[in-house]
Amino acid sequence: MLVSTRDQLTTALALIELDGVAGRLVLCPPDLPVEHLSYVIDLAAVDAIVSDFPRPAPEISHVGSFVTCSPKIVPSRDAWTTTHPTEWILLTSGTTGLPKLVVHNLASLTGAIKTSTPSQLDVWSTFYDIRRYGGLAIFLRALLTGASLVVSSTEGSMGDFLIRAAAYRVTHISGTPSHWRRALMSPAARRISPQHVRLSGEIADQAILDHLHSFYPQATITHAFASTEAGVAFEVTDGLAGLPSSLIGGNTGVEMRVEDGSLQIRSNRTADRYLGSPSKPLRDAGGFVDTGDMLELRGDRYHFVGRRDGVINVGGWKVHPEEVEAVINRHPQVRMSLVRSRKNPVTGAVAVADVVLKSAPADANGQASTLAHEITQLCFGALARHKVPAAIRFVNNLPMAATGKLVRQPCVM
Repeated sequence: MLVSTRDQLTTALALIELDGVAGRLVLCPPDLPVEHLSYVIDLAAVDAIVSDFPRPAPEISHVGSFVTCSPKIVPSRDAWTTTHPTEWILLTSGTTGLPKLVVHNLASLTGAIKTSTPSQLDVWSTFYDIRRYGGLAIFLRALLTGASLVVSSTEGSMGDFLIRAAAYRVTHISGTPSHWRRALMSPAARRISPQHVRLSGEIADQAILDHLHSFYPQATITHAFASTEAGVAFEVTDGLAGLPSSLIGGNTGVEMRVEDGSLQIRSNRTADRYLGSPSKPLRDAGGFVDTGDMLELRGDRYHFVGRRDGVINVGGWKVHPEEVEAVINRHPQVRMSLVRSRKNPVTGAVAVADVVLKSAPADANGQASTLAHEITQLCFGALARHKVPAAIRFVNNLPMAATGKLVRQPCVM
């Protein structure tokens, strides 16, 4: 069954109802391009669509059944007498091309959740959509621990969501670092007073961790590593970017290793496989998932420097955009930044940076030039010369995908 609904509450109710009943549940995220729908349906061998939309026509007319659902809870006239394992199919969030369909089960999705102590007084919320891995993990955590859950909305603004979270006295809230940077730009960020703040999905640099600590001093700030394929690997609560080197190589249910700089993970929380025949299997022969996230050991701590497939080639030298952004974001006037490539006739490409400031310079010309110089000097003091952005451009906002991650598409200025 493919579950495709307008709102997250309807999806949540359908998932509760169908787990153990459907052989396969395919979660359709709201941002799935309509032209990809037939591909997903055919690859997942969908027999029925569960939706609160009117029955769409041409693209899915070959699907046998179309079941209408709603957020209204009514008594069931039928009782299921048997259950069987259900595959949960999540779509990857690639920015281009067809999505990959990742096969999980309820055990792998809930492997990181501790349910020994019920937490009925906890109120969870998340900037993620529950039809993606990050949001689904929070939904299941709330469900299995007896907590309440406040879901976000694809239609409302960031401020509206924060006001609603405050009204329900949210105690735990999660999102990507980009989610949090945007949230802290909203006046409504002062309305919430969470006990626990959680970051995942992108590199949590020291700047965003420090900013959250100062903004919510009463809260425990946690950053975690999780992905659709690898599941939840670890959490860090010491307020520092990166992770202790002691976490690598240990076996506490999650095995991690670094091969050629890339983090690899093996655990019972990882997905089982991809549907179809992708060019590369989800796991290697030893059962490890290669995350493609690159680590660098500095002293007794590993630091994430970026994605293996996101490197900018500057005259043969590798530049990880995220590593440069972590330095730029240290500047006290910077809210967030995005480093990308620009064509160059000599080196092939150079790194350039788009920067969002906490407040616009009063003198648009003089102060902006001074800030750009300060940021460049900050980079020269912390990075190799080829990694320093060739240009700094101040912008009002940065492109962000529905997943809450910065959109990293190279473009030419």
